Amino acid sequence: MRSRTPADLAGRCPGCYLPTALCLCAEVPRLDTRTRFLVIRHNKEANKSTNTARLAGLALTQCRILTYGAPGQPFELSVLTEPGTWLLFPDAQPPPPGTPPPERLVVLDGNWTQARRMYQRLPELRRLPGLALPPPPPEARRLRRSPHPYGMSTVEAIAGAISVLEGEEVARPLYALHELMIDRVLTARGRLGDEDE
Repeated sequence: MRSRTPADLAGRCPGCYLPTALCLCAEVPRLDTRTRFLVIRHNKEANKSTNTARLAGLALTQCRILTYGAPGQPFELSVLTEPGTWLLFPDAQPPPPGTPPPERLVVLDGNWTQARRMYQRLPELRRLPGLALPPPPPEARRLRRSPHPYGMSTVEAIAGAISVLEGEEVARPLYALHELMIDRVLTARGRLGDEDE
């Protein structure tokens, strides 16, 4: 699989997981948002070079990434019970009118099947108020195709949430970082300009 990095990260940056010559760590903005983010990353995503939750973790001062589904490592459900926590997911239930905006947003990181499975297997997620984003435009650049019209990368989804909650100006550097990552990954594949995968 192209997006899986060598276990020893040979020739790769340990921060962004891209080939060392294409490392984008020096260009990652540092964003201090009002909203805190808790990314629940499926364990099969952790070593993929195309995993954009890693970028969110590098860019956002208020971001924590937890692994879900690793063999022998039960997921600690108590992290989902903090007051003021919402879920960013298309199927999540909208909050009652007058509910204050989230202090913390849970983001599921994985392909569409993995994210849906996490949503189904962790009933605590379904109890959280939800924030849903509009689907991305069909012409949006992609490293992976999604079978769902609302599918987008994790860093894109976080940027969209920031845009809704804190304004487009705050989100813009994260969108730009996503575009830069797409360019670097396609360059590494020798296919800049070809987003068919």
